[in-house]
Amino acid sequence: MSPFQQTIRQLCTVYPEGEARALARMVFEECFRLTQTDLLLGKDSDLSADALIKSQNIVERLLQHEPIQYILGYADFCGHRFRVAPGVLIPRPETEELVRRIVAETCTWPTPVRILDVGTGSGCIAISLALALENSEVVGWDISPEALAQARRNAETFPSVRVKFEREDILHPTVTERQWDIIVSNPPYVCQQEQQGMEANVLQYEPHLALFVPDDDPLMFYREIARFAQEHLSQQGALWFEINHALATETAELIEKNGFPRVDEYEDSYGKKRLLRCHR
Repeated sequence: MSPFQQTIRQLCTVYPEGEARALARMVFEECFRLTQTDLLLGKDSDLSADALIKSQNIVERLLQHEPIQYILGYADFCGHRFRVAPGVLIPRPETEELVRRIVAETCTWPTPVRILDVGTGSGCIAISLALALENSEVVGWDISPEALAQARRNAETFPSVRVKFEREDILHPTVTERQWDIIVSNPPYVCQQEQQGMEANVLQYEPHLALFVPDDDPLMFYREIARFAQEHLSQQGALWFEINHALATETAELIEKNGFPRVDEYEDSYGKKRLLRCHR
């Protein structure tokens, strides 16, 4: 049995076969530069002893449910590669849709666009928007020093990008006078009671600070961000959110009550309401 097939067999003890194959392919493509064609031709049998030890070490980490993005040290997002590590949330495909919709709406605006990303994490939203909207001025906020350090490292890989990262707690903001045209956030929105149904790779490895909210106040971040946006969003600006699809109706109603009567809802590729665009 080839090393590639052996890896699939090992991973199938923990993951469904399709996912096991995808993970094995990522390991051999990213770590050993073996394409799918190479694997079909059996070139993985030519790997050195050191390479086989490396692949086995990765497999053992995957068997402990460690996310492949943390093992490889990066995640792809909106056509760009971002460094990720424990302490920073791994970017999700639904968040890419959030960025695409903002870019599509904003790219024709005639003036420089001022954008605030609340809870920036790895900086993937802020940096992707800054890259797509060349005349934009982007600021990313986070309460986590670890996340801000990672976001700044990611920004350094794009020398032309205009983005700043600042430590700020949206629950207790210190900003008084600044204005933005777009305020966007993918805040923590998973209720504590939802932990039982979550995958081990998320629950055991990704930062709970960026994931969970109290069961008795699951919309706390949406409420506070909406209140902040009432004073700091330009009159023609838009407030964008990624949301918990299970609380879509409640989230939209809360935002409407906090000064944004026009709320548009958008579904993800699975037909779940995941995004909100809010206007005055």
